[in-house]
Amino acid sequence: MFSRYKKPQIEGAKPVAPQPQAAPVADASPKVAPKPQPAFEPEIAKPKSAVPGGGYDKELKRRERIEELKTEMHHRLLDNLNLSALDKADQSALRAEIVSITTEELSEMGVVLGRDDRDVLNSELFDEVMGLGPLEPLLKDETINDILVNGPHNIYIERAGKLQKSEIRFKDERHLMRIIDKIVSAVGRRVDESNPYVDARLKDGSRFNAMVPPVAVDGSLVSIRKFKKEKLQIDDLVEFGAFTEEMAAYLQAAVACRLNVIVSGGTGSGKTTTLNALSSFIGRAERVLTIEDTAELQLQQDHVGRMESRPPNVEGKGAVTQRDCLRNALRMRPDRIIVGETRGEEVIDMLQAMNTGHDGSMTTIHANNSRDAISRLENMIAMAGIEMPIKAVRAQIASAVNLIVQATRLQDGSRRMVSITEVTGMEGEVITLQDVFRYERLGLEADGKISGRFTATGIRSHYSDRFKAWGYDLPPSIYEPAGSR
Repeated sequence: MFSRYKKPQIEGAKPVAPQPQAAPVADASPKVAPKPQPAFEPEIAKPKSAVPGGGYDKELKRRERIEELKTEMHHRLLDNLNLSALDKADQSALRAEIVSITTEELSEMGVVLGRDDRDVLNSELFDEVMGLGPLEPLLKDETINDILVNGPHNIYIERAGKLQKSEIRFKDERHLMRIIDKIVSAVGRRVDESNPYVDARLKDGSRFNAMVPPVAVDGSLVSIRKFKKEKLQIDDLVEFGAFTEEMAAYLQAAVACRLNVIVSGGTGSGKTTTLNALSSFIGRAERVLTIEDTAELQLQQDHVGRMESRPPNVEGKGAVTQRDCLRNALRMRPDRIIVGETRGEEVIDMLQAMNTGHDGSMTTIHANNSRDAISRLENMIAMAGIEMPIKAVRAQIASAVNLIVQATRLQDGSRRMVSITEVTGMEGEVITLQDVFRYERLGLEADGKISGRFTATGIRSHYSDRFKAWGYDLPPSIYEPAGSR
């Protein structure tokens, strides 16, 4: 068998094929005991059968058969292929080569497969060799936002804001660890017992986090936040029901007039998506610098400088923090600075940037409401080791932050901007806030969807004069509560 990707053989040497652990899986002889059915049952609809359990059991056994063949064939492919040449290989040629090798090996094993099973086997083998194995179909599914792996047999996905169990799984913990090692080694990192957790970024920009045993008790834990290729605009968010046209008009004025904005919310609430959409209101003539742990923002302006922090290498050296990036950004003549997420000591430099001529800067923060967002800023300043009286800390926050947009993911999976809150100053030692818009929950519909409405609070914006001076004369009607217009 000729293969352009085959390993060079030493003359006279005979390759040793791995010994199969059992008789050929495809042999339907009653002498081969069926593999016990695993306790894991994915939360998906099982195929109905006239014979109770018959259709589902047959499909389960077919999948087990494919999995065992895939494991055996994967070992044989690794023995045959020249792995060092795979990165430069033509994808279609490599697929054809895998089909050729698989066909020959199956023939030698005496295994006969139907066309559909052969196609499934060849596709999954290609994913094992060139991709991320069982994760590949999940990564290619554009309807999936998050992939959560709790050990080799429990994989959950988030689709349309709802978590559900996937039928896809790894063969065992060793299989899962091999895929994790493949991901982290590609970015020059490692994960093992001495370094049991790691952050990385996939080739498509998706965020990857893993934690392995012994810290992960029941098997390795993996979280993948998929990178969205499409650029959602404010109009898209209005169409999705994230907020109203009146709120969008207000936010356009706020960003264009260079208010400093914090987008607050929990994990998966849409903070980055909202921040990205708000950035569309920044003038194209402005110089914008972005700083992120994982580059996700997709600004449309031409004059954008993107920075990404870097963790230390395997020797614990070479780290570049967000604070390092932020300090350097201040020397690069930015008009605005956008920090993907503020969660540490970089908060000091961020607030100073907002207070020293970089109006219109934006960031996100993890908090449950606007008041909690202020408290989070105070706590981060304290944790950074800055010794300042609490009144001075709050005065700096009140001076730097103008607007807090609160994002929330509701129980039905929908995402809403539940409040737009202005920071109006201080009264004594307390930072004063006022809601301009809020989302009111009205109840729960029969299909489980949350019913509610957006409404203005009736309070005129604290920054109305600033809006007018910049040419954004918003009509008073947008501040009128729902039902009074």
